[in-house]
Amino acid sequence: MTALRNITVLGTGVLGSQIAYQTAYRGFDVVAYDIDDAALEAAKQRFAALADTYVAEGVDGAADGKAQEALGRITRSADLGEAVAKADLVIEAIPENLEIKRATYEQLATIAPEHTIFATNSSTLLPSDLASFTGRADRFLALHFANRVWVHNTAEVMGTEATSPEVFQSVARFAAEIGMVPIEIKKEKAGYLLNSLLVPFLQAAGELLVDGIAEPDAIDKTWRIGTGAPMGPYQIYDIVGLTTAYNISMMGGAKQQAFAALIKERYIDQGKLGVATGEGFYSYPKGE
Repeated sequence: MTALRNITVLGTGVLGSQIAYQTAYRGFDVVAYDIDDAALEAAKQRFAALADTYVAEGVDGAADGKAQEALGRITRSADLGEAVAKADLVIEAIPENLEIKRATYEQLATIAPEHTIFATNSSTLLPSDLASFTGRADRFLALHFANRVWVHNTAEVMGTEATSPEVFQSVARFAAEIGMVPIEIKKEKAGYLLNSLLVPFLQAAGELLVDGIAEPDAIDKTWRIGTGAPMGPYQIYDIVGLTTAYNISMMGGAKQQAFAALIKERYIDQGKLGVATGEGFYSYPKGE
């Protein structure tokens, strides 16, 4: 297959911006798409912050100008047709909402070049849940990243029965080229590998709060001290973002929906969305 060189990332939230920046950092031309100019201005600031983070954390070459060079390879656009016009690969990282994804893929199907591969970064939806919307099930699969992609650099590759083996391998090679470790998943599994382990852990923490057993700081402290882990579940929630936590929890059982209602009332409705806004379950210094 032709090498994947022109990459479009749909969605410039916490993870979408990381995917776009890491891809540009590894030498690819990237178009970062979001719905309006306000979202793109926020993305510009996220990209600049990521450049500073790569330097601060000693990512190879970042302090020698590579971090700033990556910014020059990112083009921002609020025009979906323009954003995908030359794309070899579109990585979708929009909200975890089936109807939003459906509308996006149905539009993409009509405007993207025939050769373009579509990859979803969905954390909870199976690629087969979305494949019929894409108009190219053979060129569609999941490519799932973990937060802080420059450190936690797994990229889970998961296709459907309709996904072309050549497309699957092409996307796995691309993942390696941008510094990820491709994790090839043999068949569809809700939650992939990472979230099959992580989501039950986070759900258990949510139920402890809903049931009034303990507050987030006590839950996190127990996990950190008892296991030596660097973060507790509520710190992870803040990094993932409480809007994502809400959307995922709303698709769960009664206790998970109660948790969703709790975080909406106490946090989301107060503008406390996690690290991205400076406050969630915890408060964060500006720029963290």
